[in-house]
Amino acid sequence: MKLAFSAAALWTSQQMGRASTFALACAGVFVWGITGPYFRFSDTWQLVINTGTTIVTFLMVFLIQNTQNRDMSALHLKLDELIRVNRDARNTLLNLEDMTEEELARVKHAFATLAAAELASTPQPHLVVQAGA
Repeated sequence: MKLAFSAAALWTSQQMGRASTFALACAGVFVWGITGPYFRFSDTWQLVINTGTTIVTFLMVFLIQNTQNRDMSALHLKLDELIRVNRDARNTLLNLEDMTEEELARVKHAFATLAAAELASTPQPHLVVQAGA
């Protein structure tokens, strides 16, 4: 089931990102709009677009979340590999995504302190602003 959903989500996300899919959706809304006078802008006519867009939106939420989860996992693995092979990197950063918000705040504060110390010890180039530039 997981494999089938992942494959369907991947295929669907690729299809939904195409210009032709957007054009098809616009055409559908256009056709719905021009049929309004024929159906006298009835409640049923309005219900068709409301129901259709609600169903599509509901299903797309799950597909988008699946795509984001997959992309973030791949990104984390790539970054983990870069951290792992860099001799100067802190390997303790490999599991940042598993930390609590409080632990992440402490790490962020530690890096802000390091950055401030580095900035203070590094001579800053003076910027020259020319008139009319």
